[in-house]
Amino acid sequence: MNLVEPFFRTHKYLVEHLEGLIPRLLMKQIDWSQRLIGIKGTRGVGKTSFLLQYAREFFDLDKKDCLYINLNQFYFTVRTITSFAKEFVERGGKTLLLDQVYKYPNWSKELRECYELYPQLKIVFTGSTVMKLDEDEELSSIVSVYNLRGFSFREFLNILLNKNFEHYSLEELIANHQQIAEEICKQINPLDHLWPYMHHGYYPFFLEKKNFSENLLKTVNMMLEVDVLSIRQIELTYLPKLRKLLYLLSLSAPGKPNISQLSIDCEISRATVTNYLEYLRSARLINMLYREGEEFPKKPDLVYMHNTNLMFPLKMTPIADQALRETFFYNQIHHSDSKLKKASKSGMFIVEDNENKYRFKIEGQRSRGKNKQEWLYAVGNLETGEKNIIPLWLFGFLY
Repeated sequence: MNLVEPFFRTHKYLVEHLEGLIPRLLMKQIDWSQRLIGIKGTRGVGKTSFLLQYAREFFDLDKKDCLYINLNQFYFTVRTITSFAKEFVERGGKTLLLDQVYKYPNWSKELRECYELYPQLKIVFTGSTVMKLDEDEELSSIVSVYNLRGFSFREFLNILLNKNFEHYSLEELIANHQQIAEEICKQINPLDHLWPYMHHGYYPFFLEKKNFSENLLKTVNMMLEVDVLSIRQIELTYLPKLRKLLYLLSLSAPGKPNISQLSIDCEISRATVTNYLEYLRSARLINMLYREGEEFPKKPDLVYMHNTNLMFPLKMTPIADQALRETFFYNQIHHSDSKLKKASKSGMFIVEDNENKYRFKIEGQRSRGKNKQEWLYAVGNLETGEKNIIPLWLFGFLY
């Protein structure tokens, strides 16, 4: 009996009914020649669509050599990944796409077995950002790990306006920002789209005909209940405390966390508050900013929401423009793999990129007469800048 065939039918249906090709930079960055590829991403950023898009772009449906499987299938409560992979390979299969791999017990052990038993098989799997693949005893030496992030401002514009804007490195952007901005502004007015992006442009489900805020709240709760509690093996009874901590952080973000007060308010120990901050960071719900020379487990100097979209449904009150500007800057720079540290004053960042170190000040409008040449200024209301004054929106073109 061919038990693989029903999965092929599902695979074919999902690929054929995938709506549109959403251009993601990661598709070009992955070395697809690797035999075991892990794609981590927070809930809601489009990991499933990414796998199906890869299948549609690179494989012929009729050859049946590529197969997408969601491991929340009840079938895999009685069938092992290893035995299924064996049957798939025997039928000419070459690439398995395994979605939500953490839903399957002993997944890392069996992926290792597949890697060793079937050298002709490639496996691409998705998982949560909470998973520590670099510390996994079974996989750390053989898996290539990539991160699928939410939409950058550039990706948002490309999808919304059917454009094909390129991304730039931080070094390129700083050196040539005036020319880059002028070329982009010949086609669009980016400031018309910056606030909509900050409100609802980070998560791909803004494309769905649903209430974005309600959808985002549902996604956040799923992150806490599944990605944090389940993967970190925290008892369900602690969920209300974790939710309360996230809410309290959202009210003051960006702000300096008072660990003692948070401990009292959430009725958990100071050490637990510190651990929960790290869990929320790994789930990409918050970002933590430290001074130079400091890092976790020390107390962060500032806590930001991970992206600006999260600020609206969680806080539910007017949000300061400066808070949005700083959160946008942190999020877009952070996703370009640059390292951020806190500078001496509020609204100031130290950014380390390769061997370069830059000092940034985030402002709402261009300051006159206060321009320090050793600083770079990311300014919110500018279309184009000059010298060391750079439009804030342009940092959304880093990935």
